Amino acid sequence: MKPFLYKEETYEILGSCFDVYKEMGCGFLEAVYQECLTFEFKGREVPFKEQHELKISYKDFKLKQTYKPDFVCFDKIILEIKALSALTDEHEAQLFNYLKASGYRIGILANFGHYPKLEYKRIII
Repeated sequence: MKPFLYKEETYEILGSCFDVYKEMGCGFLEAVYQECLTFEFKGREVPFKEQHELKISYKDFKLKQTYKPDFVCFDKIILEIKALSALTDEHEAQLFNYLKASGYRIGILANFGHYPKLEYKRIII
């Protein structure tokens, strides 16, 4: 069995998301949840960068285009947040492509718009 990559870090990120969902519920815009997460991460001392610009490569060439994930936590995990009724395959594909292009190995997709609980996916490449 493979070891659980970045287990403690992933639990801290998801715990933060669960706390924000518990406090705020669903129905707000994505920007509200993003701001709440910044407070939660600071309180938990989770290192994060918000909307941090990442370079994208194509066949070992750095592109002019960049990608700004909602959060990069612990300098190794991308957190993309949504506020939709449900996640789709396209959202997962988008995060998978961001991971592939940026060189990060783990991404978390967290949907605060889902009722009655937070919907999330952990994607590993």
